[in-house]
Amino acid sequence: MPDRAVILLSGGLDSTTTLAVARAEGYECYALSFDYGQRHACELESARRVAAAFEVRRHLVLRLDLRAIGGSALTDDIPVPKARSDAAIGAGIPVTYVPARNTIFLSHALGWAEVLDAQDLFLGVNALDYSGYPDCRPEFVEAFERLANLATKAGVEGRRRFRIHTPLIELSKAQIVLRAWELGVDFALTWSCYEPGPDGRPCGACDSCLLRARGFAEANLPDPVAAP
Repeated sequence: MPDRAVILLSGGLDSTTTLAVARAEGYECYALSFDYGQRHACELESARRVAAAFEVRRHLVLRLDLRAIGGSALTDDIPVPKARSDAAIGAGIPVTYVPARNTIFLSHALGWAEVLDAQDLFLGVNALDYSGYPDCRPEFVEAFERLANLATKAGVEGRRRFRIHTPLIELSKAQIVLRAWELGVDFALTWSCYEPGPDGRPCGACDSCLLRARGFAEANLPDPVAAP
């Protein structure tokens, strides 16, 4: 029987590619998404379509009200930055950072993995085109993996050695696009925009849209979800 893996799936390009990698490596995939009060909640529909397309063993959507905490342009009444230069995007931690989001998400994924008797967790972070988020760095991933094996019954008893897989962490956005293309990802299923317009189309100007557009341009591939 194949090993089980829990994959954090937002419905975006990176998490979808990560799911494709996990499936290509032969894992039985369990996808975990979060309805956390994000202003771009339409990404959840993308996550559902992606999970169905990849025929995951189970797709679980958990409800967390991170708007109650706020502190981010994605969960609070803070404007989403638009039309920033590459230099501005790469400088500092932007207001779209959601406090401790990956720590919160990985904690839930770890709990589910322990219940599933799985030891592999997949996270679609990358340390090159990551908009300055502190919880997308290798140091964070390594620290959480150590924590996972100290804070669980399975880890303490030695029944499982939890591993956090980050197959995209050293890739640029263009390399991610190409990897997804090689794995047969249907880009039309994915969603990246932080603040879609009234017509439901990507804004084309937020950091996430700009990074995605640059990735497709550098990969010389068309983006079926590109802003008009």
